[in-house]
Amino acid sequence: MARVLHITADGGSRGNPGPAAYGAVVTEDGKILKELFAPIGVASNNVAEYSGLIAGLKAAHEIDPEATIHVKMDSKLVIEQMSGRWQIKHPDMRDLAKQAREIHPMSLITFTWIPRDQNSHADRLANKALDGEVAETPYIQKNFLHSRLISGEVPTTIYLIRHGETPLTPERRFSGAGGSNPPLTEKGREQARAVGAELAKRNPQHLIVSPMQRTRDTAEEVQKFVKLEAVIDEDWTEASFGTWDGLTPHEVEEKFPEEFAAWVADAWYEQGGGESYAATTERVSSAMRRVAAQYPGETIAIITHNVVVKGAAMVALQAPIDSIFHVDVAPCSITTIKVWPSDGLTALTSLSERPVS
Repeated sequence: MARVLHITADGGSRGNPGPAAYGAVVTEDGKILKELFAPIGVASNNVAEYSGLIAGLKAAHEIDPEATIHVKMDSKLVIEQMSGRWQIKHPDMRDLAKQAREIHPMSLITFTWIPRDQNSHADRLANKALDGEVAETPYIQKNFLHSRLISGEVPTTIYLIRHGETPLTPERRFSGAGGSNPPLTEKGREQARAVGAELAKRNPQHLIVSPMQRTRDTAEEVQKFVKLEAVIDEDWTEASFGTWDGLTPHEVEEKFPEEFAAWVADAWYEQGGGESYAATTERVSSAMRRVAAQYPGETIAIITHNVVVKGAAMVALQAPIDSIFHVDVAPCSITTIKVWPSDGLTALTSLSERPVS
């Protein structure tokens, strides 16, 4: 079962703004796993409170990246903003909220306001930092992969294949869930046959396919080389681009300049009213864990889409979500991710490989 961790966090500023610090506590079943406190220089109360939240979330994520986390704070502003009920107007707060959202899957976190007297532990830690005390800073293990590679545990290997070219691909037109759902071009089918021949060498045991037309067409060609039944799975469908569907990025920039500027600046922006890159990544993260648990130690080929593959790479690397803007995935390329089923540890072993002709 997934672990359930609890965070209480606080921050304070003597002067608002003035010398500021945060405190945070991570517990499990009433047991303290981590106490954190540190000064942050001159800042406001709100910045200090967000800093406590970020420190607590980072510590909890390092303890278990798949844990359910319950956050409790006496800062009404932080709780309401992180819950999405209050708008975040101040640019500094927007940046801090964005940092907090990138640490751990938001779908696994709840935020609850508590009275100040119920947050005394975190408040006491923040005041320790303001008074000049220094927290212990033990080394936190990050290189789990090294020990896993020599453990003997067989990971689940996932080959993520972006579909072949469609009529919209050459101009990089937005083409997502709920859009025109184009088929492959003949060139796209040629690409699919090439990737099918490459997959045959890798001998996958299962074939999972997004329900969209272009992925079904790709699977049809792949199955000429890989004799597997296709399992249709909606979790692997493309992000939705809403009203932007069918447009080129240049056309969107001309017609919706403010929206375009917001999109290129924030992976949480819902382009065209669709599904944000960050939300797609959270969906894919859950799908990878499910597939790894369903097929432990086996090899799966998944025919899917551009944003999906990029999001999966972010999950494997535990990279900040805005890193997704720095990844490009070619049609009918193979991205390989290994997942250790015992705890969901991931490793990216290849990205956007094109079959050798």
